[in-house]
Amino acid sequence: MLDHYFDWPVYGLSRFEKRSRLQTALSELTRHHATNSQGYARILSATSYRSEHMFELEELPFLPVRLFKEEELLSVKKEAVIKVLTSSGTTSQRVSRIYLDSETSMAQTRALVLILQSVIGKARLPMLIIDHPGVVKDRRSFSARGAGILGLSNFGRDHTYALRDEDMRLDLEAIRQFTSKYADERVLLFGFTFMVWKYFVQALAMQGEHLNLENAILIHSGGWKKLQDEAVDNPTFKAEVQRIIGTTKVHNFYGMVEQVGSIFVECERGHLHAPAFADVVVRNPRDWKPCPNGVSGIIQVLSVLPRSYPGHSLLTEDTGAILGEDDCPCGRQGKYFRVDGRIPRAELRGCSDTLTLAA
Repeated sequence: MLDHYFDWPVYGLSRFEKRSRLQTALSELTRHHATNSQGYARILSATSYRSEHMFELEELPFLPVRLFKEEELLSVKKEAVIKVLTSSGTTSQRVSRIYLDSETSMAQTRALVLILQSVIGKARLPMLIIDHPGVVKDRRSFSARGAGILGLSNFGRDHTYALRDEDMRLDLEAIRQFTSKYADERVLLFGFTFMVWKYFVQALAMQGEHLNLENAILIHSGGWKKLQDEAVDNPTFKAEVQRIIGTTKVHNFYGMVEQVGSIFVECERGHLHAPAFADVVVRNPRDWKPCPNGVSGIIQVLSVLPRSYPGHSLLTEDTGAILGEDDCPCGRQGKYFRVDGRIPRAELRGCSDTLTLAA
């Protein structure tokens, strides 16, 4: 049922064509979840929802992302669930639990492939993972870190882990062997932002190590809160990565376990982009109306992919602003935006902000 979405050009739909397609798809998806999820139907019953209504994107009912920590929400029978994803958090926090059936899981993987191929290309590259192998042991129940690593591993070969164990110690021997073997080739590096910074870049610097990986592509993601607390912004991060690792090809992406697959990748101009099968709305927290471009508010994320759970329209706990649509200098069509940070007093969450449950 989701196959036809992958015929859409990932960053090639004009705003009018994309809006028309998403309105149809997301209105149908809202009806699907209202019919198949009792919890979601109860939530909609408190609104003016009408099943025959064709929603504008800004009218779609949205769930606060935190609700997945409080309620078990799924739109398939339990026996159809093949995988349960959990968000990261500290030991005192509840985690989101996201239930995937085979259709949704496969759709998320296909979407991720199409999005990242626009940055990495189609060839599988030698891959250095900035983590330790223990986070992917349980193939049925993944933390956000485990899900991210498994998803990105599809783009690599000769997977090598840069860290030894839960203590986050560098495996210098493995790193040196990897860099020596692939010194003249394109390689892929992946890790969560804070971990790349603290346990890889800073750890290498402290030991006087510099890598010659000028042909590398570094993909990273996760909360920036700890880096912001240390006065490390995106330009500082990229400059230090270039100094220690050698690469200038660094791409952040914005995503969450509640909408795996629908990631928003940073382009060469430093902007986050919405792919064809996802979108963003930024809302004023005072009246929940959409904010004009350039005005910061709370980010709402939309995706056509979640069919096994009602996660197609979510209000995040992040603030940001839409910067434009169809006119980014990088040439990609669709909305592009920035993320400013967490809502004040929002609980700490995100793959790279915490290590306790994620490990």
